Amino acid sequence: MANHRIAVIAGDGIGPEVIDQAIRGVDAAGAKHGATFEWTRLPWGSEFYKKTGHILPADGWETLKKYDAIFFGAIGSPDVPDTVTVHELLLPMRRKFDQYVNLRPAYLFDGVTSPLRDKAPGSIDMHVYRENTEGEYAPIGGKLYEGTPAETAIQTSVFTRRGCERIIRAAFEAARKRKKKLTSITKSNALVYGMTLWDEVAKAVAKEYPDVQMSSLLVDAAAMDFVRKPEVFDVVVASNLFGDILTDLSAMVTGSVGLASSANINPERTFPSMFEPVHGSAPDIAGKGIANPLAAVLSAALMMDHLKEPATAESLRNAVKLVLGEKRAMSPDLGGKATTVQVGDAVMAAVA
Repeated sequence: MANHRIAVIAGDGIGPEVIDQAIRGVDAAGAKHGATFEWTRLPWGSEFYKKTGHILPADGWETLKKYDAIFFGAIGSPDVPDTVTVHELLLPMRRKFDQYVNLRPAYLFDGVTSPLRDKAPGSIDMHVYRENTEGEYAPIGGKLYEGTPAETAIQTSVFTRRGCERIIRAAFEAARKRKKKLTSITKSNALVYGMTLWDEVAKAVAKEYPDVQMSSLLVDAAAMDFVRKPEVFDVVVASNLFGDILTDLSAMVTGSVGLASSANINPERTFPSMFEPVHGSAPDIAGKGIANPLAAVLSAALMMDHLKEPATAESLRNAVKLVLGEKRAMSPDLGGKATTVQVGDAVMAAVA
């Protein structure tokens, strides 16, 4: 029986609420398929910061390195600046642990209504591969003459051949296992250095995958087509910023950000990978018990894939499909009245 050690940072807002339900589901599915899990809860987040002045302890990164994976709820609070929550925990984790693959699936489940007219279940089914460690979110820049009429801000994007190549290659590998179709997102008609390099690398890598059909699409056209005809996409690869924005859109056209899962993966396994729902801390509904935990459950399924527990992963996904398809427990974001715990109970009952 395989045993896995998981660090849990439930974090802020609805994070603890949804993570609790996902852990219940993982334990139930794992018990049926010969996998066990040790969950170590780390109380890091906004409350920790307000008590200590630090978002995580001095030895936090060394502590996280000891685990097989990190299960992350959400980070962010209205009374703590994003420069602390996001820029001292979430983004540094992705860089320190070289989690350069950000995978965000989008799937239209049976039982869920897309805001787009006449979209059938399963017709929207894409995997977006987002570069996670450089690009537009690289922390390079600064300010001059702050507080004066001449105040100047410089934010520098960083595109390296290595960074572009490894995320594009990861996307090609995924496309080879799916429908052999890949769309590379660019804006090289305006961003003539970074995006031109991106395009050059994409074309070079494509030559190694003659069985995969690659097309290149400007990000503004992609935004239109994610709404106009999302069913044409299979695997999509994009830079840090473009991938971030487009995946919020792909989440909404499949019914709710409450179903949006993600994985931050270090493919070489030299560091732990991190798995989190996309929806964030949602302080407006925190504590009300109405948050949808299915994004966390689906993120846990991605974690099971990474930990090489495919049966447990499939069990979790099938449970979500059953709960939604039969409308056993629909949370408010999906038009129902079920509580977070009631949705978690339905997943537990559906696990096989």
